[in-house]
Amino acid sequence: MKIAISASSASLDSPVDPRFGRCPYFLLVDAETEAFEALPNASAMSGGGAGIQAAQIIVQQGVQLIITGNVGPNAFRVFETAGVAVLQVGGMTAREALAAFKSGQLTPVGSATQPDHAGMRGAPAPPPPPPSAQPVNELDALKAEVAELRQAVAALLEQVEKLLQS
Repeated sequence: MKIAISASSASLDSPVDPRFGRCPYFLLVDAETEAFEALPNASAMSGGGAGIQAAQIIVQQGVQLIITGNVGPNAFRVFETAGVAVLQVGGMTAREALAAFKSGQLTPVGSATQPDHAGMRGAPAPPPPPPSAQPVNELDALKAEVAELRQAVAALLEQVEKLLQS
């Protein structure tokens, strides 16, 4: 069974992102083998309709079940029409959510869990995921995350150095 999980980063150890349509990544997971690929969410930066666009992408990927924090009514209708079950979780990593599903602890929701346009909540859109022509595997995702963190640390150290010199 092919499962999608809305995730905050491209790793199974990432938290499940609470915003389906605006999550940075979808982890496409084989439920039996737990092999996965991380698919950047091209809809995350959309001005509107991110949930519908993201739901259509998930359906096109042949997913049979989505695990997410919340899903709005438009995306839920896309899933309902396509026969994709929606499971809601909170406060778990993708790996924990997958284990909870496999052990029967999660049940599908019967309707949307958020009102229309809840993903933005008046806040600016999240940063876009890094460009990627192909989904990435977990090791590549972790290497990319380490590289980004190194750049962020270098920038912070540079700021500290400037403050110390002034």
